[in-house]
Amino acid sequence: MAQCSRRKTPRHVAIIMDGNGRWAQMRGHRRLVGHHAGAKRVKEILRTCPNLGIDYLTIFAFSTENWKRTQVEVAGLMTLFKRYIRYETQSLHDEGVRVRFIGDRVRLEPALVDLMDNLELLTAGNSGTYLTIALDYGGRDEVARAARRLAQDVARGQLDPRVVSDETLPKYLDTYFLPDPDLVIRTSGEARISNFLLWQSAYAEYEFIDTLWPDFTPAEFATVLNRFDNRKRRFGAVPV
Repeated sequence: MAQCSRRKTPRHVAIIMDGNGRWAQMRGHRRLVGHHAGAKRVKEILRTCPNLGIDYLTIFAFSTENWKRTQVEVAGLMTLFKRYIRYETQSLHDEGVRVRFIGDRVRLEPALVDLMDNLELLTAGNSGTYLTIALDYGGRDEVARAARRLAQDVARGQLDPRVVSDETLPKYLDTYFLPDPDLVIRTSGEARISNFLLWQSAYAEYEFIDTLWPDFTPAEFATVLNRFDNRKRRFGAVPV
């Protein structure tokens, strides 16, 4: 496969999985059919990560703005999340995947939160691919919640505001346990970041591709990663 000749590998890849609904509508199906197809694609992409040298995979499953969709679609998505977690929990554990969820769980139904908690607990000791699922997640909301927690620590006298820096806030973010993403991929041809990992992606490389998420194959994934090889990541410095 293409990964064999790659010179460097993004350690952490984040994906905005866009295009499920359009994929279904183009085929005359309900949008939820596309979401089911997209869930299957997640499993395929996840399984390629070890061979491609990816340690961390973060996927955008449901945003804080997605609540604005129809009640039918939102309810269908919540049912899909519960079904996916319920049926994939043992498989993920057996394959050594460690799973964490980021986002605000307050609006999620208790049955879903219980499944999320159980999956995190079961896979906590695994050392394979680190899968992070952003569910009811928004970058601005995350930063606001982090700032609130930071302010609470200052008010309690547990943090000196004079030492707060750009290295302090990340400790309060949902992603405190993750390295920043090296590469962010968005499928479906849309060229925007949609409130995803705003703080963490400050120096990430981006790939906006036309393929709808259910059609995003492992082979195309490897091709995108190969293009990463040609990126020159300067992080604000001048190349020597």
